[in-house]
Amino acid sequence: MGSFACSTWTTFLCILLSVSTIGAIYTPDWKSLDARPLPEWYDEAKFGIFIHWGVFSVPGYGSEWFWWHWQGERNPFYVWYMMKNYPPGFTYADFSPLLRGQFFDPQEWAEIFEASGAKYVVLTAKHHEGFTNWPSPNSWNWNSVDDGPHRDIVGELASAVRNRSLHYGLYNSLYEWFNPLYLSDKKAGFNTQEFVRNKLMPELYNLVTRYKPELIWSDGDWEAPDTYWNSTEFLAWLYNDSPVQDVVVTNDRWGKGCSCKHGGYYNCKDKFTPGELPSHKWEKCTSIDTHSWGFRRNMKIKELMDLPTIINDLVYTVAMGGNYLLNVGPTPDGMIPPVFEERLRSIGAWMKVNGEAIYASRPWRVQAENATVPVWYTSKGSSIYAVFFLHPMQYSFKLSTPKTTESSVVTLLGNPEPLRWAPLPSSGLVILLPELPPTPAQAWTLKLDGVY
Repeated sequence: MGSFACSTWTTFLCILLSVSTIGAIYTPDWKSLDARPLPEWYDEAKFGIFIHWGVFSVPGYGSEWFWWHWQGERNPFYVWYMMKNYPPGFTYADFSPLLRGQFFDPQEWAEIFEASGAKYVVLTAKHHEGFTNWPSPNSWNWNSVDDGPHRDIVGELASAVRNRSLHYGLYNSLYEWFNPLYLSDKKAGFNTQEFVRNKLMPELYNLVTRYKPELIWSDGDWEAPDTYWNSTEFLAWLYNDSPVQDVVVTNDRWGKGCSCKHGGYYNCKDKFTPGELPSHKWEKCTSIDTHSWGFRRNMKIKELMDLPTIINDLVYTVAMGGNYLLNVGPTPDGMIPPVFEERLRSIGAWMKVNGEAIYASRPWRVQAENATVPVWYTSKGSSIYAVFFLHPMQYSFKLSTPKTTESSVVTLLGNPEPLRWAPLPSSGLVILLPELPPTPAQAWTLKLDGVY
């Protein structure tokens, strides 16, 4: 780049260019981008809520992949569903006016999320169907303001969530199943980028500058390499010059082969559950409805995660150094189904007592042990937390991993009185438990100070 002189009328522009150049510390390559430190808020938050809401919520059958199963792969179950329930010639676009959202209350959603104990919320801004939950200038008449609820869902929820001091993130699918520009690029072997230039990137920049999300949850990357998506160029701008450059967090779905390899934190795959402590920050995304991320009209109780399962999954994830992102699928009229609300509020009730072992915690030197009942360990400062599941059915409880000292103190979270304990011959201790308070989560936490 050649040198240039600043005249009076260009002084302001020169200052902006200089600041931008000085601040551009990340270059558009994975070596540079992967070296960016993860903003601290994310690791401290531990627990977030995922929301899948879109046109797919209207048919409410199968999953949020309804359109693809129906008209992409021509799955006979989906074809039959449409033939039985809708008139001939009914198209997927005909579902969008039925996404009325007449009961959508962002304040109510935010109150439920806060009550769950979650510290961040991730809304589906655009799924693979291409319908945007904000007035995207690049998605005319296929967005939530021109069609459906006629409301800026992304913007309204952003205000409500932030008013409760929760972090706000947005999910965005890179690809769109039936977008003609994308299909043309795909047919050309991704050697053209009409979709990326005219749809994807303008929308991503619009999302960031307009709503300032603190997390970008990218998806739909697997059909093409990151060079097609221009992922590294976008991330360099996001980290260097965007309005959220210092706080934004990103995942690892930025191109074929990137998952579990590049990005701010790793998802690796849906419902990823590592068998040992990962060396990189990660997140488990899962859904209360084990069959779908989007709303299903025919979901059954036996297909939903119960509270003990959710708490066990959450604690396991945190003990292994991960974050836990739990999904709900609202109805097309904008309601969070009562069974989902019940699960979220019950998680919050457990977190009010035991959250000290979760928020801002770190993995301990040992993540679990085979005690008389399942035990998971976390740590914070000089304190160690042992979360145990199922009632031990006895008043003495043995932990074999912690090493005690004369100054060791053991308490049960929710009970201020220190517990009596005695050391075991080699390592570990036996603890005299009080009457355990009843909890539908079937999980309690011991706090150990002065142990190692």
